[in-house]
Amino acid sequence: MAQQIIILVSSVLAIVAAFIGSGAFFGTPIQEAAGGFLNSDSTLIAPGTGAFRIWSVIYTGMLAYAIWQALPAQRNDARQARIGWWVAASLILNAIWIGVVQADLLWLSLPVIAALLAVLCRIFVILRRTTPKNKVEIVVTDGAIGLYLGWVIIATAANATAILVATGFDGFGIAPEFWSSLVLGVAAIIGIALAFWGGGRIAPALSLSWGVAWVAVARFTDEPYSPATGVAAIVAVVLIVVATVVARIRHDRTHRARARASAAAR
Repeated sequence: MAQQIIILVSSVLAIVAAFIGSGAFFGTPIQEAAGGFLNSDSTLIAPGTGAFRIWSVIYTGMLAYAIWQALPAQRNDARQARIGWWVAASLILNAIWIGVVQADLLWLSLPVIAALLAVLCRIFVILRRTTPKNKVEIVVTDGAIGLYLGWVIIATAANATAILVATGFDGFGIAPEFWSSLVLGVAAIIGIALAFWGGGRIAPALSLSWGVAWVAVARFTDEPYSPATGVAAIVAVVLIVVATVVARIRHDRTHRARARASAAAR
């Protein structure tokens, strides 16, 4: 019961922090905090402003999850018990990240978001190794957390790049487009790995592809203008989507084959 309450409180804390980070009522918008290095035109890897709309979907999903897991039916659920404290940690780390950026501590934001990514990866591993009991759980647990994970992958890359730019990193004299393409290539590799290891789960691929696609939008329509980075982002999205579709087809075929074999054994 304590775990359920803490998750619910943590989700509310994360949403309150998000309001502060949006600058809607008070606080500084994230794009303007920390010297503006997290703005959409700060680095080649920064997604366009429209990309951040996904946070409203993620927060809605995580609030729905927090409410659902707090219901009496989930009180003794072993799967929820295994991920519960990790989920609470992710929401708290999210709020801490916003607080750190609001305090203009850009250098501290990277270890915080890296910790958040590690926690979400741990949750993903647990979810992959356990079975949801129904379709509702698939949506509110696997779906919400999957979206969260996919977005934080590209957000971590953008955060790290912002810090490098803020510190004056010149890329050892190598063209910036080389480094941006390399980072996007790594994001694509992670997306492909998630697709095949996760059995073609749609949620993480969807949010990761969304973030990378908005990198392409920003590089073609905003400063710093970089068609090469935009093309690299588009290629990364295509690779992630194709890998996810292929992995999903393979997963479904394997599942059906096992079901037939199990039925035949009876």
